[in-house]
Amino acid sequence: MEVKRLSISWQFLIVLILILQILSALAFDPYQILGVTQKASQADIKKAYKKLVRKWHPDKNKHPQAEDRFIEISKAYEILSQEAKRSEYDAFGSGGENTDFPRHHEHRFRQHAGNFYFEESFMHFPFGSSDHQEPIDEKHLLHFSHYVNKVVPDSFKKPYLIKVISDWCFTCAHIEPVWKEVVEELEVLGVGIGVVHAGYERRLARHLGAQSTPSIIGVISGKISFFHNAVVPENLRQFVENLLPGNLVEKVTNKNYVQFLSGWQQDNKPHVLLFDKIPDIPLPFKLTAFAHKDWFLFGYVHVGTRGAEEMTRQFNVNVHAPTILVFREYTDKPANAIQAPRMKEEAINNFFTQNKYLFATRLTNQKLFQELCPVKRSHRQRKYCVVLLTPEAAKSSQPFEAFLSFAKANSQDMLQFMHAYSDRQPEFANAFLPDSEAFRGKSVVSILERRNMGGRVLFKTLQDPWTGSESDKFVLLSYLEQLRKDSTLLSSEAVLPDLIDELAPMILVRWLFTAASCIADCLEDLYHNNWREMIPLLSLAFSTIFVLFGTFIIQAFCDSNYDRESKHPDKRKAQEKAEKTVSSLTKESTSKVPKKGFVEVTELTDVTYTSNLVRLRPGHMNVVLILSNSTKTSLLQKFALEVYTFTGSSCLHFSFLSLDKHREWLEYLLEFAQDAAPIPNQYDKHFLDRDYTGYVLALNGHKKYFCLFKPQKTVEEEEALGACDPDPSLPEGESRGKPGGLGPKPLKGKLSKLSLWMERLLEGSLQRFYIPSWPELD
Repeated sequence: MEVKRLSISWQFLIVLILILQILSALAFDPYQILGVTQKASQADIKKAYKKLVRKWHPDKNKHPQAEDRFIEISKAYEILSQEAKRSEYDAFGSGGENTDFPRHHEHRFRQHAGNFYFEESFMHFPFGSSDHQEPIDEKHLLHFSHYVNKVVPDSFKKPYLIKVISDWCFTCAHIEPVWKEVVEELEVLGVGIGVVHAGYERRLARHLGAQSTPSIIGVISGKISFFHNAVVPENLRQFVENLLPGNLVEKVTNKNYVQFLSGWQQDNKPHVLLFDKIPDIPLPFKLTAFAHKDWFLFGYVHVGTRGAEEMTRQFNVNVHAPTILVFREYTDKPANAIQAPRMKEEAINNFFTQNKYLFATRLTNQKLFQELCPVKRSHRQRKYCVVLLTPEAAKSSQPFEAFLSFAKANSQDMLQFMHAYSDRQPEFANAFLPDSEAFRGKSVVSILERRNMGGRVLFKTLQDPWTGSESDKFVLLSYLEQLRKDSTLLSSEAVLPDLIDELAPMILVRWLFTAASCIADCLEDLYHNNWREMIPLLSLAFSTIFVLFGTFIIQAFCDSNYDRESKHPDKRKAQEKAEKTVSSLTKESTSKVPKKGFVEVTELTDVTYTSNLVRLRPGHMNVVLILSNSTKTSLLQKFALEVYTFTGSSCLHFSFLSLDKHREWLEYLLEFAQDAAPIPNQYDKHFLDRDYTGYVLALNGHKKYFCLFKPQKTVEEEEALGACDPDPSLPEGESRGKPGGLGPKPLKGKLSKLSLWMERLLEGSLQRFYIPSWPELD
């Protein structure tokens, strides 16, 4: 009897679950969600999906239900965009949360329901599904806006380890225990952790370049690296360690510790030594060095070697516990120390913050000056800056040594000591130096207080040059004592210029680093990608070799022709005279038109789209001019003249795009640059009259971003628009954005500032707008 009751209970439970599944499927109608009929074509479904995604994306729509609505739209499109799933839905009428599991399992369950036969997939155990994720994954889920605004900036201070998963990913469930173990270990050390669900965050997954799931990605200093080895704890730890730069920490012994600690004169930074028993540099110390690399130089001492005995004895280091020593200008004694068997991250960060600067830091750029000498915010936050202006040759002389000892002895919260080379920062130094010839070529001490970010300061310069004598120290000390009681002592006022960046690398060095980074990315892609993906790159390489070889052959023939012509000077002179005559006759007619072939501008069509954009080599960019059929001739002439000086760069390609053919593609692209080029409401009656002629896009096909040049109205254009009387038969604003009534000069004036924009493009100072993938050029 009990067995029979149990059997009936199981049958009732299974029937109840089946009813709930059917009700859930009936409640989810992908056609209704996308607003299309069952006879809709794939083009209509795609168009409806794009329209709804633009409206309900959580990054743009702040409605409370925007995220849920966006998920429903994505699931509905996933069903209807694939013919197999669509036909399956039309046949069985299932969808919603359970659209991914095979329908034949439902049918199999119906056949064996009397025997209590069911499979794991019917019970909807979603391996890797976001509905039943581990708490460790839910805590680290990333969205696109959070990744761009939080993760990328933080990656310059700590590396990030990101896992990309999806629904029904059995491998994701397989690696979950290893991932959880590594995350619990690395997160305590300061490594950032992130999880991306590829089904709900397709934009972020495409931006990261995750082609499959699961994928493990490392992000450091904004650069993305993929994990390609077996998912075991040792490999993941090594992967995080390999993300860090190799020159973060230097190994220090008795032979080189004096040279290492004396490097503050060139580096202008405090130096840090870690003493520990581990032979290899510990990962926590490498992470700490990466987080504070802008302010310190780090060295590691293995106390187990014989070469470390002299240092441990000289600095009185306890070899039984990890010890961190900070050295400033004096190498014989550390300025501060911390020692503990297990150091907490918060305590270490506070320790480094307190010892961030030297006793008398040298001013090398404007950013450092603003941090050392902040603007006065309130009376309690008052900060007085004591600056020694000295010639560079006098740094190791008595004036600087005396100023350094004075700064060490009078270190206070409200005082900050610093020095600058008067010959390297002449404009900055002249603002404090009196006009008297007695101060030329000598050291001077000034006390200043910054009042605003515009450079306004109040200061007081010592009456006599600074020699470092005891009387000079006494005078400076008396001034500082008076400032505590009377701030009006700073009677002089000046507006300081920005300091020259002394440590900025040369342009050639920056180019070399950029080229090395591009080459490294290409080699990594070549090593890890399959040969099918490498076919376009290999084809491009062989094409380049063929072109170079052909150029060499043509040049050789040209040289031989030149030699033959040089043997007949009379004939050559007659030919030159004829060419001059022809050029003089056609000079006037071609004065405003670029010479034929002096810049190559091709049209961006569906035929050239892949080669000119999608498959562009790393480091190459395509500069595209937007024009219409009526403005093609005048804008192309002006565009060719503006970009002519930049055609010498082999990394730049020039094209134009017809607005009459590809307006939808352009507006989809400009949605990622809403602040720079806002797109009007599509329900506005003038939506189709938006004038984009004269816009210029610099497209980076490899890194998937673009820069935007938006022309401004010139005076001639405004006058021309104001002079045109609109047709009274047209509704108000009908003629807006139509360039047909303007003369050629206003049209060419749209590109008047294009050359300046191109210079900023080559400098890399333009704003970049990233996109998940290049849309199809329909």
